[in-house]
Amino acid sequence: MSKHLIYNPEMECMDIEQRRELQLERLQKTVKLEYDNVPVYRERMDAKGIKPEDIRSLDDLQYLPFIEKTDLRDYFPFGLLAAPQSEIVRIHGSSGTTGKPIVSGYTQNDVDIWTEMMARTLTAAGATKEDVIQVAYGYGLFTGGLGAHQGASKIGSMVIPMSSGNTQRQIMMMQDLGVTMLCCTPSYATLLGETIREMGLDPKKDLKLKAGCFGAEPWTEAMRVRIEELLGIDACDIYGLTEIAGPGVSFECLEKQGMHINEDHVIAEIIDPVTEKPLPYGTPGELVFTTITKTGMPMLRYRTHDLCTLTNEKCACGRTTVRMSRLTGRTDDMMVIRGVNVFPTQIESILVKISEVAPTYLLVADRVNSSDTLEVRIELTPDMMSDTVADVENLKNYIKDQIKSVVGIAATVTLLPPKSIPRSEGKAKRVIDNRKL
Repeated sequence: MSKHLIYNPEMECMDIEQRRELQLERLQKTVKLEYDNVPVYRERMDAKGIKPEDIRSLDDLQYLPFIEKTDLRDYFPFGLLAAPQSEIVRIHGSSGTTGKPIVSGYTQNDVDIWTEMMARTLTAAGATKEDVIQVAYGYGLFTGGLGAHQGASKIGSMVIPMSSGNTQRQIMMMQDLGVTMLCCTPSYATLLGETIREMGLDPKKDLKLKAGCFGAEPWTEAMRVRIEELLGIDACDIYGLTEIAGPGVSFECLEKQGMHINEDHVIAEIIDPVTEKPLPYGTPGELVFTTITKTGMPMLRYRTHDLCTLTNEKCACGRTTVRMSRLTGRTDDMMVIRGVNVFPTQIESILVKISEVAPTYLLVADRVNSSDTLEVRIELTPDMMSDTVADVENLKNYIKDQIKSVVGIAATVTLLPPKSIPRSEGKAKRVIDNRKL
């Protein structure tokens, strides 16, 4: 029997040409829905000389205008709705840490589709109705908690709606309730794993965890290895965003060779973030999504600012959908230090290979005497705190050399005592750019 479970084989394993026909049909309906009901889309399409009937093939997608997060703020709260407000049954949104919040309106159709996408996601990680799934994503406007909860309920699993925080209680519930799957951010999964070990527990003996679905922030392959070692599980990457459908837009199967995109509901493109031109499969660039079944607040060519690659090669699991790689960063998280592009994931890829430090770090960019500086703050492990000053200094110099080799610039390395950098129960804050303050 195959180790791969598939929730909806008809859609997930559909013949590629048949899926393209379905996508085109749904795209054409969505473009007309937008044109007829959302003034800003109609104005932008008119400005480009495009009418809904001009979309005759999937290749015509590239001629449609983009939408961005700034548009969601500019037309906050309901300026981008394509359905009457009376048909909106749910609002999700961001925290608004960079200004006005963004919100997205979901019809019942949208909630149902999102729920199935999360059911597919959890099933791909091995979930069945026999599983006990602990959801440690935050509940509320953030889509993580309710998204995972809905998908687990659709499968028929037992759901433990813990939300984030209260780490000791999270672990107690894992033990007492026999939790088999965990859903949270990768940074919080790491914290849970560290705390479990500090409590003297052995996950293989004292817990029943077998897998986890982790997302909401970029994480490296090396971080996956660390989580799997700490928790003794299969760690699967998932992807989503409020503007498209929350978590479940794409997901890894147990092959862990990229995230399967739910292509019967969304179309993915990769573009050059500067020229805005589409790029071929296998070429890294910015991820752009178009929803083709969403009715409340559809998105045509939504620029995510996430960086990755797409592949259309068939997966060993049997799914035929396009896969997206692990995110390598964000165009808006990227820092330019003395002309060099620096992404947090580059630093993380170095630190997770060094046993003397914890994979918890903070990048601080500043400007001194008109010159950019980069400080990398890193926590030592408890064992290193008892080492000599010379050992710590040697470690600092080694990390500086590695950063110079991988990233291409010199950075100041500050080694801190364990647990001195605040742990995140939601999305981890990795960058402080004082040049923007």
